[in-house]
Parts: sequence; C-alpha cells; structure tokens
Amino acid sequence: MIDFTRADIIIAGGGLAASLVALRLKGVARVLMIDPAVRPLAAHTWSFHDSDIPDPARDWLAPAVARRWPSQEVRFPGLHRVLATGYASVTPESLGTALTGAGNRLRAEVAAIDPTGVTLTNGRRIAAQIAIDARGFAPDPALVLGFQKFLGLEIETETPHGITRPVIMDATVPQQDGYRFLYLLPFTETRLLIEDTRYADGADLAPADLQAGLLAEIAARGWQARIAREETGVLPIAMGFDAAAFWARQPDDLPLIGMRAARFHPVTGYSLPEAVRSAETVAAHWQDGAPALARALRDEALAAAREQAFYRLLSRMLFRAARPGERWRVLERFYRLPEPLIQRFYAGRTTWQDRARILVGKPPVPVIRALTCLPEPRPPRTPERKAPAPDA
Repeated sequence: MIDFTRADIIIAGGGLAASLVALRLKGVARVLMIDPAVRPLAAHTWSFHDSDIPDPARDWLAPAVARRWPSQEVRFPGLHRVLATGYASVTPESLGTALTGAGNRLRAEVAAIDPTGVTLTNGRRIAAQIAIDARGFAPDPALVLGFQKFLGLEIETETPHGITRPVIMDATVPQQDGYRFLYLLPFTETRLLIEDTRYADGADLAPADLQAGLLAEIAARGWQARIAREETGVLPIAMGFDAAAFWARQPDDLPLIGMRAARFHPVTGYSLPEAVRSAETVAAHWQDGAPALARALRDEALAAAREQAFYRLLSRMLFRAARPGERWRVLERFYRLPEPLIQRFYAGRTTWQDRARILVGKPPVPVIRALTCLPEPRPPRTPERKAPAPDA
C-alpha cells in the first residue's frame, strides 16, 4: 500500500505540468500528484518543435516522447512548405510509461491548498515539505482571450495512410468558425491522429459536428479506419494579459505551475515548453522551501509575460484585425518567412529583427483594423492579494 504521508512534494493536479515535475525529479524527490480524474492524462497529445526545448531538458524529457520526426509541413491555399525542423509528440501512454517510479497518484479532490499541504474535500489533510498548485487553467479578469478549440481522432487505418511527416497546419479546408485547419500526426504507417482545429472567438465546442466533419474527411481520403481514441480541448489564446494584476491576486508563498500560472504560448497555445521550464525551476528551488520556490516561479512567469507582449499583439492581429474567414492569410504569410525565424517564434525567442521582419511589408489584414490592435487591452485591475489558505 502506498503511504501518501511520505511525500516531499504534493502537487494539486495531475496533468502535464505536474507530470513533468514528477518526471524531472524522478529519483530525487518523492512526489504525490492529487487529481479527481480517473485518468488525468487520457485525452491529450502534447507536441513541440525540437528548438522549443533547451538542451539540459532533452535527456530527462526523452523517455516521455512517443515519436519524433525530422521534418514537418504546412499547407495553405497559396503555400505548401516542408520545414526541416524536428517535431515530437508526447502521448498519454508514453508519458504514463515514463512516469513509472517517478511519483504516486491519488484520486481525490483538493478543497484547499497551502504552501505545505492540501486539504481534501473529505476533510483529510496531507502535508509535505512543499505543495504546488497545478490544477489547470482558471479564467481570470487579467486575461483577454480568444480560443483554440479542437477535436481529434486517433485512427488505425486498414492500409497505409500515406502521411509521412506531421502536417501541423492544413488550411486548405473550408474555413469555419474563424481560422480552421487540420492537424495530422502519423505515429505509424497505419496509426494517425487527425484533428480539426479552430481559432475562434467563442469557447463553445460542438463535438458531434467536429467529429462528423472528420469522419467525412477520413472517408474523402479513402481511408478505411477504426477510431482508437478521441480527444477534445479548448485552449486559451492571449490577446491581452495584465500579469502584474494576475500575480497580485495569488498567494505570495504558494507555488503555481502550468496553465494555473497562465504559462502558455499566447499565439499557439502550446504549453509543454513552458511546463518544461517550470519543471527545471522546481528542480532548482524546491529544497529552498515553498516561499522561495513560489518567488522563483512568479519571477519567471512575470519575465515571460513581458517577453510575450509581441505575441499577444500578433494574437490581436489574428483575432481582431483579420476577418474570421480571412485569418488563414495571416498564417500563410507568416510561414513564408525564414525557417530560423519560425523556430524562434515557437520557442518564444523572437528577436527585435524578427519582429520587424514579421510586421514589415503589405499586411494581410486591413491597415485601419491593424492600427486599432496596437494598444494592449488592459482589464480593470484588482490588486488585492489573496491570503494563503490556512492550515486545516
């Protein structure tokens, strides 16, 4: 029987960010993840570009990777381009296997969390050296959002499907509900993930309609296939973020990671690279205690938010300057740019020269609408800071 009272670190939440902390500290610290879901990793696939992950993290992340590809491609009405940038995906199965021996999981719901433990909804308290909040995204007035919503089907085809590399955007499909594209990951010659993704103004998801559309696409490609798994999601895309106001409402001494800490790429919604960075920060500071770790994570998040201001501008251009049915033109123009620039964009390392290159030239959106997007929207600030949850 697992002794849940002997953890060094308790993490409220059992998703990607929590799991990567457990993986990073495998053999170093005893980690307990607490999540109410039966399988908190079940309905997700996380992908990243090779250049997104810093070199020190590649070794410990490698066991979680299900498949790597040496290249990727994009398809638009006026552009079909193969990019010689490596791409990799982490699946629920590959991450679960990598986590063997990396920590324990408890299926329960957390009612309250403080820097040294959690209180469950049944009243039980579990203490540790530190506790970390990783309970997923929570809407906050400091964030002005659009949405990336998707439904994916992992299928097994009777004969080879013919997709040889990831197609990270196929925007040659009819445009619906904003910017629409298909996303394809070929895990084997007959195993494929196909997703219908929308950059939409609203968060409402219509799974039945999206699935029907994917089934029609599968039939149109002549694939006889069995559905092995389905995944859905609605990811936030940031058009504005008052990070100072956001963090002013968080307890000073409680570490936050993952989507709970609003750590995601403002344009792509990718969260794995940010989760990797947070895992490295936890590894460097957890033995210093919860207040020191909370401070390090907060400082890292605030610095990232400042650096991401340009990406939030691009999101505003996409959502507010481009008309919904024409949003694909913004991405098609972007993918005509030099490949090193594209790599730095995904990795969050866009230079001033890159920014100028992205913005110069004839814009793919109406100029007047683009000018109205330049100021970053600032929601009303509520600077009151939450008091740390009391010990139960």
